[in-house]
Amino acid sequence: MGTKHHSSSDSISDPKKRRRVGFSKTDAGIEANDCITIYIVSSAEDVDSPNSFCLEPIDLNQFFEDDGRIFGYQGLKITIWVSLISFHAYADISFESSSDGGRGITNVKYALQNIFAESLVDEKDAFLQTFSTESHYVRSVVSNAETLQHKVSNGCSTESNCLLKSEPSDVEVFRIAGTPVGHLYSRLVPLVLLLVDGSNPIDVLDPRWEIYLLVQERKDTQEDSLSRLLGFAAVYRFHRYPGSTRMRLGQILVMPPYQRKGYGRFLLEVLNGVAVSENVYDLTIEEPEDSLQYVRLCIDVERLLVFDPIQQSLESVISHLKQENSLKKSYMCKYAPPLSAVEDVRKTLKINKKQFEQCWEILIYLGLAPINKYMEIYQAIVSHRVKAEVVGKDSEGAGKQVIDVPTEYDQQMSFVMFKSQNGESSSIETADNQSIVEEQLQKLVDKRMNQIKLIAEKVSAVHRQ
Repeated sequence: MGTKHHSSSDSISDPKKRRRVGFSKTDAGIEANDCITIYIVSSAEDVDSPNSFCLEPIDLNQFFEDDGRIFGYQGLKITIWVSLISFHAYADISFESSSDGGRGITNVKYALQNIFAESLVDEKDAFLQTFSTESHYVRSVVSNAETLQHKVSNGCSTESNCLLKSEPSDVEVFRIAGTPVGHLYSRLVPLVLLLVDGSNPIDVLDPRWEIYLLVQERKDTQEDSLSRLLGFAAVYRFHRYPGSTRMRLGQILVMPPYQRKGYGRFLLEVLNGVAVSENVYDLTIEEPEDSLQYVRLCIDVERLLVFDPIQQSLESVISHLKQENSLKKSYMCKYAPPLSAVEDVRKTLKINKKQFEQCWEILIYLGLAPINKYMEIYQAIVSHRVKAEVVGKDSEGAGKQVIDVPTEYDQQMSFVMFKSQNGESSSIETADNQSIVEEQLQKLVDKRMNQIKLIAEKVSAVHRQ
């Protein structure tokens, strides 16, 4: 077989004539969070206004595939307006150019429709018209609804320290059940997905769902009355054997412009009132966020402070603690609320056992004031309860215990499992693992102590007023 030989002159070519071969740069895309801005508006004049209420920060990447990146656009900018009058939305999409840079061109409109569905209006003029054509949408929704509580308020319950300084206005709570739930909730879903962490739409075909609406009556510029939705709660009722029902709060949202003004607290107070007046078994909350749990604890601790059936048991525990010098484990359990108190609270106030136990810790803290001289034993009690919740009632007993432990691979989802047999610790509990567990437990204890102190300060401030 012959081979081709190159002359020396072939191997030395003119640099100016040399061909350059390479790969085109792959489109890295742009994160949805970096190119999308969402505004909440209450009038046509608010659209394009620099004073419009901007929703931030919101994790929009979760609604887009490919790790939240949008591909194929240069200079992409998406501005979305959401109406608090009709709950329609309009998206203004602009960009300098679009081209397939190796990852395709993202269908932005399709992705936005996955969030806003039928609420997304195609034309801006049509969106602006909804402020007049559907100005009475909220009123029409509640026209046949059940009115639960009426209150002339500036947005604050009597116990709340609010900063809202507007003129007093009518605030009402309405309950909607059955078929109307689906029609209303279909418009509220986008706000739920955007503003409630980890939320999923409720099953509107299930008749056991109820929607509670917090509505405010205001006068507009033409002196015409306008109903405005300040917030809502979705509550599920399920059967408890043999003949009772339980109420579970699945979602609660106060519209962003009205947050931190006492409306969320007011809505929770109304739900407590419904649970008591309708004599349900108890009222629970599905995976409450820290901010919601804080408000809930403040409300329940205030209710329990004036609940006579538990006062004797509470005073007995506090008195015993003030005289207690031992921190032995055997002493810890007797500071839990007695079963009779747990049942009295559930029957009368509809507070479930788990919630009451957290309130009980705060009630003890308040009763020990000044707390400094009793801090060591009090923190030992809190630590024991935290350990029981996370690791198990008896961390040295048989069985398996699981505790979240961040690792270099995943800071959120990692865990360590311990298994013990015949009352002896398993060999998996190495010194290093035990140190990690103790460190994580201490962080949880510190978090609980900070929460207790904040709530105690809040409740004390309210009662001094």
